[in-house]
Amino acid sequence: MRVCVYCGSSAGDDPRFAATARAFGAALARAGIGVVYGGGRIGLMGAVADAALEAGGEVIGIIPRFLEEREVAHSGVDLRVVESMHDRKQLMADLSDAFVALPGGFGTFEEFFEIVTWVQLSLIDAPCILANVDGYYDALIALIDGATERRFISARNRAIVESYASLDEVVLRLTDMTIV
Repeated sequence: MRVCVYCGSSAGDDPRFAATARAFGAALARAGIGVVYGGGRIGLMGAVADAALEAGGEVIGIIPRFLEEREVAHSGVDLRVVESMHDRKQLMADLSDAFVALPGGFGTFEEFFEIVTWVQLSLIDAPCILANVDGYYDALIALIDGATERRFISARNRAIVESYASLDEVVLRLTDMTIV
């Protein structure tokens, strides 16, 4: 089993973000769950990958050629260099059984919501999870719930986006998938 992890190429303004990313990468490796991610060596992406590797996990990085230098491609992972962002997202989806968003910015949001849309359209069937550690995604969850209340998102489609307040809950959800 592999999980696609979306997260920042920046470390953010709080050291807890990097600690969370490292803890998640290590927890996935200990659970025998492979990591698929954006291929960078910097920011939260690098923290997830480094921790998973240190714990003996499988890590596949997928990076578009034009981002190899900007995001400093990670040399220690199974790195796949693709031609475009579209190719990156498709390969991430092809290699992953679930999708988790850790803290991040526009790229994290965009990639996560694209995969949510793919699930909504029945193009794939996979869990889409917000790791809402320290309430990072509270405002986003409120936006989703507001759109549901206003009937822009059906209750059925609202259920696509799962949210857990701790990494332990996220890992438990993912390990439950391996039993099914």
